Amino acid sequence: MKSINLTEGSILKALCALSVPIVFSNLLQSAYQITDTFWVGRLSAQAVAAVSLSFPISFLLMAIGGGLPMAGAILVAQYKGKGDTDSVNHTAVQTFIFVFCIAVVLSSLGYFSAEHIMRFMGAESEILPDATLFLRISFLGYLFVFTFFVFESLMRGLGEVMIPLRIVMATVLLNLILDPLFIFGFGPIPAMGVAGAAMATFCTQALAAFLGMLILLKGKYGIFVHLKDVKPDFSFMKKAFFLGLPSSIEQSTRALGMTVMTLLTASFGTMVVAAYGIGIRMLILVIIPALGLSIATSAFVGQNIGAGKVDRAQKATIIGAAFGFVVLTFFGFLLFTFARPLTEFFIPEGGEATDMAVTFLRIISPSFGFISIQMVINGTFRGAGLTTAAMTMAIVSQWVLQFPLAYIFSHHFGFGPTGIWWSFPITNVVAAIIGTLWFFKGDWKRKNLLADMQLKRSVRDTVVTEEGVVR
Repeated sequence: MKSINLTEGSILKALCALSVPIVFSNLLQSAYQITDTFWVGRLSAQAVAAVSLSFPISFLLMAIGGGLPMAGAILVAQYKGKGDTDSVNHTAVQTFIFVFCIAVVLSSLGYFSAEHIMRFMGAESEILPDATLFLRISFLGYLFVFTFFVFESLMRGLGEVMIPLRIVMATVLLNLILDPLFIFGFGPIPAMGVAGAAMATFCTQALAAFLGMLILLKGKYGIFVHLKDVKPDFSFMKKAFFLGLPSSIEQSTRALGMTVMTLLTASFGTMVVAAYGIGIRMLILVIIPALGLSIATSAFVGQNIGAGKVDRAQKATIIGAAFGFVVLTFFGFLLFTFARPLTEFFIPEGGEATDMAVTFLRIISPSFGFISIQMVINGTFRGAGLTTAAMTMAIVSQWVLQFPLAYIFSHHFGFGPTGIWWSFPITNVVAAIIGTLWFFKGDWKRKNLLADMQLKRSVRDTVVTEEGVVR
């Protein structure tokens, strides 16, 4: 089976074909935590607290694990567009080795320091044992999570997004079954309590990683594993690390920024936190389609730059940004219109919190289209290999614009919580303008990533040029 060739045909059709499965995959990924919380909640409130304490750690590691393989995805996309199959294979194998080694280090450190981490997170003595065991099993599972992230990233670089979606769908459904079995026990399976939720996720993550590796080893999607590529290429790994690191920082910045904003809202009391929580849940649902379009743009731009079709890459960015703007603006209109019934669905007796959540949603929803513009442009930067630009945009958005604006408006201009709400649309619009100006400046067009990487060649790969020179 062949992967998608993004260097020809309809641009909008290709972007939709790539982004829709990615959106569904991201939605399904979030089902892991929802399922764990649901079944653990059948135990006790303390059990939920034990699991909840690990969420910030999970978000951070997910950011690292999702960012580091980005180098491989970008390179695979560009080499595929160039038609350099040997470099695609070399990049894929080296990315696996590189990310797996990092996963081993992080998992080992996390496993042995789990109790200290939980104490730092504020775990009280009554939940410390359960929280520690849950986190330890989770850390072991990240060996498989990182492996699957590499598989997913490489497949997206090739333009193949349906296979990862099917695997995620199957493992989420399996997790739905395994959670109650391991938590409460059944027949020969002992009741593991809180640890059972982590064990269920561990098993499904291992299965996903195994299936991903099996698919790549079969070589049906354009990646073939050769023994010559298994030997560690430390020069490649070093360059891949610094190419992927900005993507990890970019994702970590967004996760940490959301945490800090939560702390800021907490200074105004429980009702404001409740309103913020409802608004953020709606915002995350809107960001997922924008994120899908951003990842699709990365793959599209990568392949076309590799094929030397920079103008097509630029056109795709403009089309993707315009399409995303229209779609997300429409979603924003719906959310503005139905803000109250949606809020009351989550907190039917919320009173003051309901009113504040409705105000929050109606302030931020008209700016949703600008989120898509910013994320599509960031996808272009990543696809071109200019990952520092996407990282800089995230840092500027979170730490130069949003948090300072939210703090100043709420504490110094006397707007209170409403000042926090207004920081969102202002940031969305300004960040989109900055990103658009940076995009048209054209730095991403001049980035020669493949020349920067200079992959090693084995004797088997040497060829003779027209001039008779061996290279």
